[in-house]
Amino acid sequence: MEFNRPIVLSIAGLDPCGGAGLLADIKVFEQHEVYGLGISTAQTVQTENAFYSIRWEKDINILDAVSRMLSHYEVAAVKIGIVQNLGSLHQLVSVIHQKSSNIKIIVDPVIRSTTEFSFWQQGVDEILLYQLLQNLELITPNYKEIVQLVNETDAIEAAKKLSQYCNVLLKGGHNEDEPGVDYLFMKTEVTRLYPGTSKIFPKHGSGCILSSAIAAQLARGNDLITACRKAKSYTEKVLLSNSSLLSYHVF
Repeated sequence: MEFNRPIVLSIAGLDPCGGAGLLADIKVFEQHEVYGLGISTAQTVQTENAFYSIRWEKDINILDAVSRMLSHYEVAAVKIGIVQNLGSLHQLVSVIHQKSSNIKIIVDPVIRSTTEFSFWQQGVDEILLYQLLQNLELITPNYKEIVQLVNETDAIEAAKKLSQYCNVLLKGGHNEDEPGVDYLFMKTEVTRLYPGTSKIFPKHGSGCILSSAIAAQLARGNDLITACRKAKSYTEKVLLSNSSLLSYHVF
C-alpha cells in the first residue's frame, strides 16, 4: 500500500478529553503531515484536571494489532506511551523489532500521570530494561521518571547510565539549574536544547505531544538532534496556544 506521507504508529492510552495519549498523538501526526496509525493500550476516564479510572487492554490483543499493522503498512516510526508494566513494553518492542529493525521506536516512559495516577504497579527490572533499550531510538523521561527507571537519585547520572544503551532526551520541565532546557544524551555526547520562550502555559499531555512530534520528525527523515529541536519548537507553540490545560495544535 503506497502513501505520499510517511507512516507513524502510536501505541498509547485513550484519553477521552483528547489532551494526551492516542488522540493527542494523532493530532500531532496530522500537523506534521505524516499518516498516523493508532493502537490503544488502555481505556482511561480522565479530564485535564483529574484521573478517575483505567482499563488495560490485554497484551495479546495489543500485540496482535501491532503485528497486523506492521505487516500491512510500511511504518517508519513508532511512539509508545502508557503500558501496564515493563514486561508489556518489552513484548511490544520485541514484536516491532522482529518485524523490522529499521523502525525507529520512541518510548515516552509515562510512569505517573500529571494528576498523580501511577500506571506502573510493579518495580523496574533493570536487566530487562537494558535489554529492551538496545532496540529503541530514544526514550523521553522527565526528571521524576528517569530516577524511577534506574537505581539513581540524580537525574543526570541516571541519564548517563541509560544512554549507554539508548539515546535519552531528559526533559527540562524540572531542570532547576537551567529551567526549560532539555538534555539529549547520545552515549558520551550531550546536546542542550534551549527553549524558545519562557512564557508558556502548562498543558495536560505535553510529554505525549513532544514524543509524538519527535517520532513524526524522524519519520520525515530528520536526524535525531534536528527532530528533537523541531519537536520542542512545535510543543512550545502548542503550550502557547491558549491559557487552559488543553491544547490547540498549531504549527
